[in-house]
Amino acid sequence: MKKQLHSGAKWIFRLGVFWTAIFLAIFLGSFLIPMMIGFEFLSTTNILGAAIIFMILIIFTMALGEIWVRMAYNNWSYEFTDSNLRQERGVIWKTYSNVPYDRIQNIDIRRGIIARILGFSSVHIQTAGYSVSPNGAGYGAEGYIPAVEIKEAENIRDFIIKKVHKGKGRQGL
Repeated sequence: MKKQLHSGAKWIFRLGVFWTAIFLAIFLGSFLIPMMIGFEFLSTTNILGAAIIFMILIIFTMALGEIWVRMAYNNWSYEFTDSNLRQERGVIWKTYSNVPYDRIQNIDIRRGIIARILGFSSVHIQTAGYSVSPNGAGYGAEGYIPAVEIKEAENIRDFIIKKVHKGKGRQGL
């Protein structure tokens, strides 16, 4: 059965989108504002107009960012089968990954400050021969679940450890 992330994952996604939106608004504003007000000497009216344009850009990019956050959250799921962890994520480009239990070397549970405030954990599942995630998410973990309930994270770790021990005969984890 596919499982959804903790609702607090939306805040982690929002932080990433927030910084992107600020950068995008500044980048676009640096081109649009001079075109809108001209390259004349900045007067009070022009500065006010530039500030309004900048605020509109911020609001527009934040609104698009919120839509993106909701879509990213709704398109991220994971499932534990008899032989592997299956993950599905992505909005435009879908990523489907399988992490076989017999390749798992380590399981980390991490709780940053936002995760502790909102009551969730991130699970990082590291495998043999895998060092860096292609998209940077998971920080070197092939299996990365960004937000699950604290108790669920511990249950996931215990479940995987049992699967690994069963398959390897007390080797590995």
